Amino acid sequence: MVKPGWRNSMVGELSAEFAGTFILILFGCGVVAQVVAAGIGDHDSIAWAWGLGVTLGIYVAARLSGAHLNPAVTLALAAFKGFEWRKVLPYALAQTAGAFVAALLVRWNYSEVLAMADPGHTLKTQVVFSTLPGNGALPISEFGALRDQIIGTAILLFVIFAVTDLLNTPPGANLGALIIGLLVVAIGMAWGTDAGYAINPARDLGPRLASFLTGYGDAWRDQYGNLYFWVPIVGPLIGGVLGAALYKVLVGRYLPQADEEPQEPGQVPAAEGPG
Repeated sequence: MVKPGWRNSMVGELSAEFAGTFILILFGCGVVAQVVAAGIGDHDSIAWAWGLGVTLGIYVAARLSGAHLNPAVTLALAAFKGFEWRKVLPYALAQTAGAFVAALLVRWNYSEVLAMADPGHTLKTQVVFSTLPGNGALPISEFGALRDQIIGTAILLFVIFAVTDLLNTPPGANLGALIIGLLVVAIGMAWGTDAGYAINPARDLGPRLASFLTGYGDAWRDQYGNLYFWVPIVGPLIGGVLGAALYKVLVGRYLPQADEEPQEPGQVPAAEGPG
């Protein structure tokens, strides 16, 4: 029996972040292994499984930690939503650890298929675990990939802030997790070309480390031989704060406040009277 005090402790929050991100990566890296190494499925399979992984991870962790599952989300919430700054690094470490352990499990489970498809454990199957500019095949530079990650994560946080803002029109009946999962599906389908839509430092760094420790010696580099691991870390952290800031500037500051009359869906806020 867990003591009641532990339920509201930092330990519980970090455990939830670990577990939620673990579930996310099991589905995300798992589907890429199935498509890339086994040839079962296609790009749409990848987009849908990543999105559903996000949804399921949120349902796992939301009650205890808020289900950030992404250091870019945690940083943006600290910058604009009052999340405690002292928790930012512990949350990021828990998220990265969850992604790392999940990637190890995927690596173990798909070891035979990966060895068959790519005996040398090269960039051909490195994409199962971490991202590359142009997915390792298209002529995208590090700068192009960084730009893409900033834009993609800005979209992610802009819409997450809109979906979770109680002063806006948030989804009811506990459907927020599903909508955010569909958002990730949409980003994957529209913004997956230039850098594989990591949009999450933990999602990329944890599995990248797991692959490096299990035979992928070039995991830190891209197809050009350049150190690349920093791009899906720095880009999302910048983009997340940028997207959250744009939401606050373009939408958030104009919303009716909590003490004002509720607003019917599809209607505009009532105009303020003179003086």
